[in-house]
Amino acid sequence: MNTKVSLTGSYNHTDNLIILADKKVLSPTYQLLSETERQFLDQCIQKKVNTVFLAQANRTIIVQFLKQYADDSITREEARLAGNEVLTMIEHYHLECVCLLNHRPSNHVLDYLEGMLLGNYRFVKYFTNKADKQNHLKEIVLTKAFAAKKEIDRLLAVTEATCIARDLINEPQSYLSAAQMSIDIQKYGKEAGFEVEVFEEDKIRALKMGGIIAVNMGSVTPPRFNILEWKSPKATNKKPIILVGKGIVYDTGGLSLKPTANSMDRMKADMGGAATVVGTMVAVAKAKLPLHVIALIPSTDNRPGVNAYAPGDVITMYDGSTVEILNTDAEGRMVLADALHYAKKYDPELVIDFATLTGSAARAVGPEGVSYMGTASRDVMDRLKTSGYNVYERPVEFPLWREYGDQMKSNIADLKNLGGSSAGMATAGKFLEHFTDYPWVHFDIAGTAYITKANGYRTKEGTGVGVRLMFDFLKNY
Repeated sequence: MNTKVSLTGSYNHTDNLIILADKKVLSPTYQLLSETERQFLDQCIQKKVNTVFLAQANRTIIVQFLKQYADDSITREEARLAGNEVLTMIEHYHLECVCLLNHRPSNHVLDYLEGMLLGNYRFVKYFTNKADKQNHLKEIVLTKAFAAKKEIDRLLAVTEATCIARDLINEPQSYLSAAQMSIDIQKYGKEAGFEVEVFEEDKIRALKMGGIIAVNMGSVTPPRFNILEWKSPKATNKKPIILVGKGIVYDTGGLSLKPTANSMDRMKADMGGAATVVGTMVAVAKAKLPLHVIALIPSTDNRPGVNAYAPGDVITMYDGSTVEILNTDAEGRMVLADALHYAKKYDPELVIDFATLTGSAARAVGPEGVSYMGTASRDVMDRLKTSGYNVYERPVEFPLWREYGDQMKSNIADLKNLGGSSAGMATAGKFLEHFTDYPWVHFDIAGTAYITKANGYRTKEGTGVGVRLMFDFLKNY
C-alpha cells in the first residue's frame, strides 16, 4: 500500500489537518481556527460548500463535511468518494503528511479513510523514475479518538489486501506467469500468515485435471494449482469455507482468437478472480478472523500454440465428465470446473468462486456492480448482497434455471463449454454448477475487475473488486 497510517495520541500546531466536522456541533472545530477563519467557515456552510481549505502560516487545514442520505450504503460511498476527492487538494499542495481528526459521531469516518487509502494507490513498479509518478501523500496520522483500534486495524488489513489484488492484476504477463504468481502467493502467505501449497505440472497431470491441462496445451509455460489455507485456532466453522479464483494470467482466446477489437489489450487482467481470492486471504489472515478458509487457484495462460486444444475436441475433466469444446475462449470455466471438483475433498460448508468469466455479465450489469448466482441458502445469498452494498460492490443476482442447463448439453459428450447467444453469464454458471455438490456461489466480475478510466477511489486498471465484499462477509460470518 502506498500510504502509511500512524496512530498517535495527539497532534501539534504544525501538523496539516483534515477535520471531519459536524455542522451541528462546530465547537471542536472552532477551537482550531481564528475568528476570521470561523467566519469564513460559517459563510461556506451557508453556501453549502462541503470542503473548506484554510491556509495558516505554518500548516494547512481542510474542513470536510460529509453528505447524509436516507440510504446508508450511499452515505458510506459518498464518504469514500469525499476521501478520494480530498487527495486532489493534498496533491496540488504537495502535502506529504496529514493528521485526520474526527469531530463527527458516526462511523463514516472509517469510510472516508478508506477512500483516501484506496484512492492514493499507484502502481509505479515499471517507471524508471518512480518518485515522479508516486503521489506526494506518504502518511496519514490518526489520533486515538479517531475510531476503535480494532476497526482501524481491520480497515488497514482489507485496504492493503485490495492494493495487493490491484498489484497482481496490473502486473504484465511478461512478469506474472503461472509459476511466478505461485511464487508471489507464497510470499504473501509468509507475510500475512497463511499456508500455501503449490501443485506443479506433474501433480496436475497425475490428478488428471483435464480442464487445466487442456487450456495449458498451447502454452510454453507450465500450469500451477495453488492451495492457500488460513485456519484460526479459534475457528467458529467446523467445515471450511472455500474460495476459488480463476487464474488465467493471460488470455488470447486460444485458437478461437479473441475477435473483439482491442479486447486482448486488457487480458493480463483475466486472473482478476485469483487476485480477489489472494487479497481476501491476506485480509483474513492479517485480521486473524476466527475462521477456517481455504482458497484454490488454478493457473495458466491460454494461447494458440502448436498443440493447443481446439474447437471440436472432447476433454475429460478431473471429475470424469466429458466436455465438447466449442470455443477455446471459454477457458475460464474449464479450469474453474477442476478446482470446484477438487473442493469436494474438503466437505466444505460453503464455496464461493470469483472469475472474469463472461462479457455477458459485463454487458448486463456494467461497471456499477457484479453478477452473482448460486445454490447457497437464501440467508447466505442475502448476506453477500448486504456485504456488497456495505462496501458498494453491489451484487445483482441471476437465476440458474434448468433451461440454461439444456443449452450446455452436447450431442457427443456430457457437456459442451459454450451455450447460446443469450444469458451467457447464466449458462456459464450452469456449466460450473455441474461440478458442485455443496452450497456454492459464483461471482462474475468481468465488468469491474479492470477499468480503463479511474472511478473515484477505484483507480485505473486493476480495482481489486471482491476483496472488500468478501472480507465484510467473512468478518460478519
